Amino acid sequence: MRVRKILLVDDDLKNSMFLKRFLEEESYEITYANNGKVAWGLFASLKPDLVLLDINMPEMDGFELAHKIRKCDKKVIIFFLTDRTEKSDRLKGFGLKGNDYIPKPFYPEELIAKIRERFDGLSNCEEEIYQVGNTAFNYSLCNINFSGVSQNISARQSDILKILVRHLNSVVDRDYILENIWGCSNNSNSLSLNVQITYLRKILEADSSISIISLNKRGYVLRIS
Repeated sequence: MRVRKILLVDDDLKNSMFLKRFLEEESYEITYANNGKVAWGLFASLKPDLVLLDINMPEMDGFELAHKIRKCDKKVIIFFLTDRTEKSDRLKGFGLKGNDYIPKPFYPEELIAKIRERFDGLSNCEEEIYQVGNTAFNYSLCNINFSGVSQNISARQSDILKILVRHLNSVVDRDYILENIWGCSNNSNSLSLNVQITYLRKILEADSSISIISLNKRGYVLRIS
C-alpha cells in the first residue's frame, strides 16, 4: 500500500510540529506549511491525499486556500482544524467542499480515527478505469498507461478526459465542459480549457489510435480509429 501524503497548514509552529510527529508515527508522509500562500505553492507538486487546514493564518487564510484547491482538485480530502466554531464558519467550510470541520482543541487520536476512516473509504472504492484505444485511463488515480509507460495527469485533466471518454466519438460542447469542470464558461476558463486540451493531446499522442478533434466554436470529439 502506498504511503498517504498529508499537507498540514497552520501558523502555530509548536502545535503543528507535535501533530506532525504524531501523524508520522502512523506512517503518513507529512509536509508542513506555515500559511496558505506557502501551502498553495506546494500543492500542485506535492499532490497530497489530505489537507489539514487552519483558517486564521497570515498571507492567505484557510478559506481562501480551500477555494483555490477546490477549483483545481475536486477529489483531495480537506479537513478544517480551527478554533472558529461559529455556525456561519462551519457552513462556509462545508460550502467550500470541506470534508470535515474539527474544532480546536481536539484529541490527536480523534483526528487519526477520522483520517483512517477517510483513507479506508478511498482504499475500498473500486478504481474507475477506461480502455481508450490502446491506452488505459485510470480516472481514480489520474493516470494514463500506454505500452507499459505510465504518466500522471492532474485531477482537472482527468475530469476533462473522463467527460470526453464518456461521450466517445460524439461532440462535447465547450460550455458543457466549462460548466462541469470550472463552474462557469467565462473567457479565462475557456483559455484554461484550451491549455488543458493541448496537454492531453501531448500525453495521448503516443497512441496513434486516439485523437482529440476541435470543432470551431462548438467543442471537442475524442475519436478512436
